[in-house]
Amino acid sequence: MTHKTGVVVLFGGRSSEHSISCATAGGVLAAIDRERYDVYPVGIAHDGSYVLEVDDPSRYALDPEHLPEVDASRPKVRWPERVGSPHLTVVDADGTESVIGPIDIVFPILHGRFGEDGTVQGMLELVDLPYVGSGVLASSLGMDKHYTKTVLEAAGIAVAPWVRFTAHEWASSPETVLDSLGSLGLPAFVKPARAGSSVGVSKVSTPEAFAEAIAVALAEDTTVLVETGLVGREVECAVLESLPGSPPRVSVAGEVVVTGRDFYDFAAKYLDAPGIELVCPADLTDAELSEMQDLARRSFEALGAAGLSRVDFFLTDDGFVVNEVNTMPGFTPISMFPSCWLASGLSYPELITELIEVARARA
Repeated sequence: MTHKTGVVVLFGGRSSEHSISCATAGGVLAAIDRERYDVYPVGIAHDGSYVLEVDDPSRYALDPEHLPEVDASRPKVRWPERVGSPHLTVVDADGTESVIGPIDIVFPILHGRFGEDGTVQGMLELVDLPYVGSGVLASSLGMDKHYTKTVLEAAGIAVAPWVRFTAHEWASSPETVLDSLGSLGLPAFVKPARAGSSVGVSKVSTPEAFAEAIAVALAEDTTVLVETGLVGREVECAVLESLPGSPPRVSVAGEVVVTGRDFYDFAAKYLDAPGIELVCPADLTDAELSEMQDLARRSFEALGAAGLSRVDFFLTDDGFVVNEVNTMPGFTPISMFPSCWLASGLSYPELITELIEVARARA
């Protein structure tokens, strides 16, 4: 009998985006090709423990009244303790041990810190398990908005003006910090430097509102980034790594149309709050789309990304400005990344297969 490829779908995690990761896992578990892959759902509970989760996509539906979570009481999972041992150990509550595998690839659909930031990627490299997505450096860079902007600016790619400061700087000299923000103008956006899904993000329209917005951001991270609020259309492209020897592919563009909210916040992204419309493909001229795709590809390559990314832009009167590069973008079936690829001719199940096979070829 032909050996199927063993795939660990790794999800959950310790970040504030735990439930979004679980929802993404539900989409992947429902769509992955079971004829081709043996699938092992491994969840990371809030306490950081690894467990063998239930292989039931419906369990991870994103219900605003009951957000999905990894069940920490499930059998524990131990990763290999040495290189060259592609099996995971499962430990039941009574101490009974069994093994699952062999594991050929790990699909770490983790969002936020302790998963999307290079930490899990480093662990997988230590035990020599190939994985989908960017490596340690690109994941770390992409997670930190300040360093993403620094790298892109050095590559000649336009980014919004910004100021970065730490919790210590804010606590010891808030007046100095506030003075430094004057050059950004208003409105401005206050963000945790290392968080996603718009968690901890505030739009500030008056100087008096900065203190509260900074407190909200500091609840998520010890470093804060404040950037100029740009006026323009919010458009996004999905980038997909190709097989070795070929350049990255870039999808058609999608657009986030904000009609009744201050910005595209967490509730609008995931809890079906009103005031947002996702349009794909976006209404762009051929020249605009070509330029945007080129900038998305250049951004992907500047960070040294792999596997997949979603590059977010503002299309302003002065042209395209990159807002963020997401190295593990939202990946539920209705998220912008798969929607852009669907509009480009690649279905959700095909996209999952493509990501796994490209990662295996790279490994």
